[in-house]
Amino acid sequence: MQSTIGESKKAFMTGNETVTWAALAAGAEVMFGYPITPQNEVMHYWTRLAPKFGREFLQTEDEISAGFTVCGAVQAGKKAFTATAGPGNVLMQEPFGMAEAMRLPLVAVIQQRGGPSSGTVVYSQQEVTLTTYGGNGEGNRIVYSTATHQEIFDYVIKGFNSAWKYRFPTFILGDGYQAKMREPLTIYEPQERGIEMVTPYPLIGKAGHIGADREVQHLCNIYSLEEELYDVVMQHAAEYERIIPELVEYEQKECDDAEIIIVSHGVVSRAADDAVKLLRDQGIKAGYFRPITLRPFPEQQLRDTIAKSGAKKMLVAESAYGQLFRLIRQEIYGETIPIETLLMPGVGIIDYDIMTKVKSIL
Repeated sequence: MQSTIGESKKAFMTGNETVTWAALAAGAEVMFGYPITPQNEVMHYWTRLAPKFGREFLQTEDEISAGFTVCGAVQAGKKAFTATAGPGNVLMQEPFGMAEAMRLPLVAVIQQRGGPSSGTVVYSQQEVTLTTYGGNGEGNRIVYSTATHQEIFDYVIKGFNSAWKYRFPTFILGDGYQAKMREPLTIYEPQERGIEMVTPYPLIGKAGHIGADREVQHLCNIYSLEEELYDVVMQHAAEYERIIPELVEYEQKECDDAEIIIVSHGVVSRAADDAVKLLRDQGIKAGYFRPITLRPFPEQQLRDTIAKSGAKKMLVAESAYGQLFRLIRQEIYGETIPIETLLMPGVGIIDYDIMTKVKSIL
């Protein structure tokens, strides 16, 4: 496939532009989408750039169709993706669920917006529950939560590889702030960094005769018997749990002697990182823990951090009303550390907010 970037170079662009360049660098062949803020520019930039590199685009009649056309394209062996937000994410849960059932390497970029319903077009972290466990299934998904434009670029590339390697639907979870703001990053060709891109392959229409040259290819999303579904779900769950150690990612700082561990994800973790540095300067032993994969969640790593630090408190900071908090509480069930929250749905969190909350707790 034609080179898109050439030598690594510095860039100054929006998050949505970054998604487009990363998808091009990853070898994405086609995007299917439907307009919704704040992801619209992913489509706009893709339609502007894709023809120059022999790539394709189709705007479907709605988000449900966009999701299902991705499902169809990947079955045909095309490296396809979509992008959406808010109500579009809700509508796409049906094709996302089918991708989970059929083990399709679907890739979707979610630029979160405020809710419920159409909420705001600006920013929020209120699509965590929807993206990690939405749909009709068990939530066997891969969800990367990005904090910077550099991470958007890196994890879009990684997301395509994870989807095609493990055959579970894969999501890059951003937000309206990341989508619209500009910041510097380095864009690059994956091979220049030693990243070998997984080659897509057709899941249907394979060569040869069934029974003579190859086994039948079962790609089912519905079963006639309860026992059939049970067996499939248990098989998928076992395969998902097996790959968790290979997938799980997290970041931690200053946790070894922390009295309080601040847990956040996505763009809020930028404020948490700054808050920890400033609190340390003021003599308050704060630590920073950030799950990068929300699904699978770095459960054991967070448990280990709590045990090693001996922290007396945990603070969960998020721009939602407890979606990350509920996910953490579920994942580390049995831990006795008291958990405080800073919940600001639909509102940006800055370092001052976190520092003020920490001081009120301690």
